[in-house]
Amino acid sequence: MSLNCNEINLVLEELNINGYFIQDIIQPGYDTIAFYLYANGSAKTVLICTAQNACRLNETRRKIVKNEKPLRFMEFLRSNIKGARIADCRQIDLQRIIRFELVHGDDNFIMYVRLWSNAANIIICDSENNILDTMFRRPGKGEVTGGKFIVPETDNSKPAKIFPVREFEEIAEEYRLKNPDYPDLSFNQKIDIWYGEHADTLSRQALLAQAEKWYTLKKSKMTAALNNLKKKQKDFESSGQLKHLGDLILSNSYLFDGKSKFLECDDYETGRKIQILVDPKKSAHENASDYYENYKKAQSGAESLVHDIEVSEKKLEKLEKMYSDILNEQNPVRIEQLFRKDSTPKQQQKKEHTGLDYTVDGWYILVGRDANENDELLRHYVKGSDMWLHVRDFPGGYVFIKNRPGKTVPLEILLDAANLAVYYSKARNAGKTDLYYTHVKYLRRAKNGPKGLVLPTHEKNLCITPDKKRLERLDSIRQDAEL
Repeated sequence: MSLNCNEINLVLEELNINGYFIQDIIQPGYDTIAFYLYANGSAKTVLICTAQNACRLNETRRKIVKNEKPLRFMEFLRSNIKGARIADCRQIDLQRIIRFELVHGDDNFIMYVRLWSNAANIIICDSENNILDTMFRRPGKGEVTGGKFIVPETDNSKPAKIFPVREFEEIAEEYRLKNPDYPDLSFNQKIDIWYGEHADTLSRQALLAQAEKWYTLKKSKMTAALNNLKKKQKDFESSGQLKHLGDLILSNSYLFDGKSKFLECDDYETGRKIQILVDPKKSAHENASDYYENYKKAQSGAESLVHDIEVSEKKLEKLEKMYSDILNEQNPVRIEQLFRKDSTPKQQQKKEHTGLDYTVDGWYILVGRDANENDELLRHYVKGSDMWLHVRDFPGGYVFIKNRPGKTVPLEILLDAANLAVYYSKARNAGKTDLYYTHVKYLRRAKNGPKGLVLPTHEKNLCITPDKKRLERLDSIRQDAEL
């Protein structure tokens, strides 16, 4: 249950924080934030929670759990209102909206804390009510940077007396029995104790319901993808028949007339007559070669599928473990942090750079897969001391090994990068391949050349035969990093 308007007024009356300075700001989760205040030798920690059914503002003496990574809104508050003085703090009529007037040097800010269960928010404005940032961005309501915050009109149809202040008698009585020589609890203290005992349960239940929907959808998609891979694998199991048909075409090449679309012959394995689809415009040898080529592709695809199936099964295992951890976690802040790791939509996840990246034994490898990615990496993401690799005589992607001061690139890392360079080039199926490598500072852009084209100097040669197992290991590393 969230605080009502009369309870908010009582909390603010007890807090009496006009004139206090904001010393620090901690945001343990998306819906909770704590302000550390100080004035005249008195320190207070004010907690603001916007969670559904638990919206509140009160003084707390509980330890505030820091988030693993600083959240956006907290960073904005720290850079703008940390150190500000609270000139005035009051509730706007009975609206459950608290208005803070903040003075920070020559700057004046207004912070609105709206404690509505289904639409709670913290909104930072300038002195003209122009929105600078919000805890939750709601474009539909205009609550985004650059918008204008309009204070709702007061509804006087409901008298204040219909919102009673809770007494929390059980909490007060228990405290009096344990501490007979101390003053009775303040309303802020009662609020802090009650929500400490009950709000976590309310928040945890809401988060678990949200996590269940996420888990069900995620598992459904992963299972469907895995089943699709296994179906392909089953289809590839008959790939040996392609080689057999090629053998039959060669062994019965004398029956090839160059007119019919089918070659009818005896199958020496079954003893039955069969018809083999052929291209009459091609010779028997060329048709057999086509069947052999398709057989090789099927075999290669089957080998890749084994790896893809293993990766998909690992993803499912990690999903199950993650969901199990969420179900077993009692702290809603930790549940939110666990859940947030995988619940952000991919379109909202900021990609730091173009192309692909791999972290192997502390070495960071960047891969550009086409001219645009090559050019973007060269312009913005690599430096002169980084290593550059490229396949000789074939178009393809650039691979970069980021420099580590005082360290020389190990041979294994160089081979990893070389295999990636071959894989993302036209030399992928060429077998033994030559590459050259040098430092980025020895690259010169080709005058009037196409995008991304560079001319290397001080280059060294490297000759490798692509290693499929090495590529699979690198792919596993990247897949694991994305989980």
